[in-house]
Amino acid sequence: MRYHDIRDALQELQLRPSKGLGQNFLRDANIARLIATTAVPQGSPFALEIGPGLGAITAHLLGICRQVLALEKDARLADWLRRKLPEGRGLTVETADAVTYDWRPLMIHGPFPLIGNLPYYVTSPVLRNFLGPVSPAARAVFGVQDEFAVRMSAKPGTADYSALTVRLQRLWSISRERSLGPGVFFPEPAVSSAIVVLEPLPPRTYPPVRAAFFDDIVQRGFSQRRKQLRNLIEIEPEKWGEWCNRHAVPPTCRAENLSVAQWVDLAAAMDPAAATVAQHDHELFDVVDEHNRVLRTAPRCEVHGQNLRHRSVHVLIFNAAGELLLQKRSAWKDREPLKWDSSAAGHLDSGEDYARAAARETEEELGVQSNLESVGRISASAETGHEFVEVFTGIHEGPFVLPPAEVEAAEFFEPATIDQWMRSRPGDFAPGFRETWRLYSETARRR
Repeated sequence: MRYHDIRDALQELQLRPSKGLGQNFLRDANIARLIATTAVPQGSPFALEIGPGLGAITAHLLGICRQVLALEKDARLADWLRRKLPEGRGLTVETADAVTYDWRPLMIHGPFPLIGNLPYYVTSPVLRNFLGPVSPAARAVFGVQDEFAVRMSAKPGTADYSALTVRLQRLWSISRERSLGPGVFFPEPAVSSAIVVLEPLPPRTYPPVRAAFFDDIVQRGFSQRRKQLRNLIEIEPEKWGEWCNRHAVPPTCRAENLSVAQWVDLAAAMDPAAATVAQHDHELFDVVDEHNRVLRTAPRCEVHGQNLRHRSVHVLIFNAAGELLLQKRSAWKDREPLKWDSSAAGHLDSGEDYARAAARETEEELGVQSNLESVGRISASAETGHEFVEVFTGIHEGPFVLPPAEVEAAEFFEPATIDQWMRSRPGDFAPGFRETWRLYSETARRR
């Protein structure tokens, strides 16, 4: 949009740009086009824009993307956009605060581009909401305050390297693409801005680590930058000395001296949950016949390698609101890595019964106990991984302790969202969970 377009729109709206809402409207059409085309490949099915304002970027998105959802906190601007850029063109404008926006229903679109010229005062909370361990974004392109962009992309040992840097760079590759002078906005902000591009890191870039534990230890480590790290993270002196020797760093180091990879390794060394091994080839399972009768025992590697029939449990944990906890399988799992799965699931050990296995798996994978109820069994098939499955349900609000070698992340979802998501993107889910959800849904309908 040009200056006079912005002026006319504001006059029509009788709106004075709000400093409190960070309303600095993009007036450079070339920059708007650059942000849109950098974020969204031509012909993309869906994109989400945060803070469209007067639609400078939105108009370009509609030319390259089939469906755009725009989140605008100011109801006056949202109404204006609906009039000027009719929703029939593939645009949906929702009056919403991106800081608290519930993006879980958007998982039905699959990973999608995320775009926004972010108000400076909400940049950090918006990133926390959308770019955490569970994120719907395939990539993100933002206009942010330049000082913040420098912090996001900072290197170890620099003054701008911070807890925010480490938390983001564990999950995202971040590049500061170009600076934006105050003159490309109206009204002109007092500081410069920059375009940043965030791409998700490839799976297994870093060893598995529990996100909540990692974020907490990093936050504590950077809480007082002048203090030595060992005085902030409460680590045993002997363990600290061993860790420093292994990484060739002085025991007197500070938080900004550690690379992201070193922070990951330190968190893994300190977190008891990180010691959990995802799977053992020497585990013994009962091999069963087509009627689920035990024939013999065999090690895990033989059972899986030869697709022998065996037994497992799937556990569905709901909260009081009726939402189901789904786990995202670890990238380090030998089967169906990074697929969404039941709240907890696992094989029966040799001689173990289904109920005992369900309780054990719930405690091992979620760190909680729950009164579990059996809802039925599923016969062995290729979809279940040749497993006879018994399905259990329980209720728990968390918090959950997720062993990172087993579980990448976990999130509650409404059953209706899961139904729609599974119809639109069945490949996002482990086959065993698809069968489990089918059984549960049929059972629930009969009740």
